[in-house]
Formats: sequence, structure tokens, C-alpha cells
Amino acid sequence: MTHPLGVIAHYNLLERLEPAGPGELYRARDTRLGRTVGVRLLPADFAADPDARAALLDRVRALAVVSHPNITAVFDAGEHEGRPYLVYEFLKGQSLRAEMAGRPMNVRRAIELTIQMADAIANAHAAGFIHGGLSPDSIAVTARGHVKIPALELAAYGGFADEEGAVRLRDYDSPEEARGQPSDERSDVYSVGAVLFEMLTTRRPLHRGAAAPSASNRHVPPELDNVVLQALAPNPDSRYQSAATLAAELRTVAAILDVRGGAGDEVEHAEPPAHVGRALVLALVILLVLGTLAWLMLT
Repeated sequence: MTHPLGVIAHYNLLERLEPAGPGELYRARDTRLGRTVGVRLLPADFAADPDARAALLDRVRALAVVSHPNITAVFDAGEHEGRPYLVYEFLKGQSLRAEMAGRPMNVRRAIELTIQMADAIANAHAAGFIHGGLSPDSIAVTARGHVKIPALELAAYGGFADEEGAVRLRDYDSPEEARGQPSDERSDVYSVGAVLFEMLTTRRPLHRGAAAPSASNRHVPPELDNVVLQALAPNPDSRYQSAATLAAELRTVAAILDVRGGAGDEVEHAEPPAHVGRALVLALVILLVLGTLAWLMLT
């Protein structure tokens, strides 16, 4: 029998995990419902002010009404010895950063993951939540290959950034967010586009205007270039005005690629090896000789 590392409410903490974000993250057992869950125990100073802590917990609880397959389901939230905690579905998988592995991703796979991200963000927007902190480090990819947006980041609007810089998940801010200006749904559209840009090129886009992804990845088709560049427009008015529109445009590109065939990272057709060329020439000569003999026999 596994002995818990500790107990929070009716959750037995079974294993401490490496969190992307503040506080401590555990695999835990819900002793009431008999299911495995994730429990995040936030630092005492994360929301030290009682009003701020209450507001955070209210936002977390409000996320319970957000039901989307690409957003982690929230089960519970509360306080433990003066520290906020939240309980959500336990995920088996890795971060998107780990799947990217420092190299350009398969184009079709990158599109599919981004569609899931955009769908999740659109659903959150419809419920009144702006993310403000998307990054490959905070986005999870499940063992079945599906994107999951952590619920806490939606509740803690703006992502995480500590004073020492050890935790920084806001590296994909839109130009307006980087300037300290108010952000809105279009800011999240930029962040989704920035993550897609890095999946395709291994680099982050420049705020002054990004080069087309195909400039560094020849497998990116022109249709996808156009979508990425519009999502990354420095002026919010020039971007897609909603994450839902971005998702729809990406689905169109995916359909075009599917009709063309191919997975999105095929090696271009090379010249046939020399021995293959010689064999073809010899075969043509033999056919020509046989054809000539047949014609002579018939005349």
C-alpha cells in the first residue's frame, strides 16, 4: 500500500511532480470518488492579500463551468493552511515544448495541435476568460496526443512570472501586452500564432513583423504562411478577430493539405540514382531492338 506524502482536504498526495508554474504539483487520490487527480498547492504569497486570494479561488471555481476537451477540467478549489490549492484532471503526457524537441514539427501535426489550442481558447473566451500566458512550456500534450490548456493559467490571467526569472511563461506576449497595454481576445490570437510559428520554425516571431515560416521551413505551404502572418500582425486590428476564426482558417488549410496528400514533411523528390538511370536506358534500347526485329519479320 502506498503511503501518502501528505493530505489536503480529502486528497491523498501520492507523488510530487515537476510543475510548469508556481507552487507544488502532485499526483493525488480523491478518497471520496476514488479517482486520480492533479493537485496544485500555490505558494502562500501567490495571492497573499485575502481579497486577491478569494478572487483567484472564485475564478478557479468559475472554470468548472468551462467544459472543453482541450482545457483541463477543474474539480475543486480551496485553501490549505493559508495556501490556495486547486484540483483538476490528472494528465499523462508531456509539455508541448518536449514534443517540439528543438526541431521543426511535421506541418500537419503542428496545424492539428494549433486547431485544438485555438478551439480551447475560443471556448474560454466565450466563458469570459482571457488567457494571456500561452507558451509551449505551459501547454500540455496528453499521452494520446491531444492538447490541454491548464485551467490555472486561465484563472490567473496573465500567466506566471517570478521576480528571479526562474519561472516565465509569458514569452509569447502580443506586442500590445509587451508594451503594457490592455489585452483582449486578439492578444491570445497572437500568442496562438506565435506558438505555431515556433512549432514550424523553432524560433519566436518578432513583434515588428515576422517573416513567413516558409522562409526557414520549405514544407510550409503558402496558405499556411498567410494564416500565420495574419495571426501575428503587430496591429491587433489586422489580426483574426477571434480564436474561432483562426481555428476555421487552419481547418481550411488542413483540408487543402489532405487533398494534396502527404504528411507535411516529405523529402522533395530527388534525381534517381545513376544505376537506375542506366537500367532504364538499357531497357528502352532492348525494347527498341525488339520492336525493330518484329517490324522486319512482318515486312
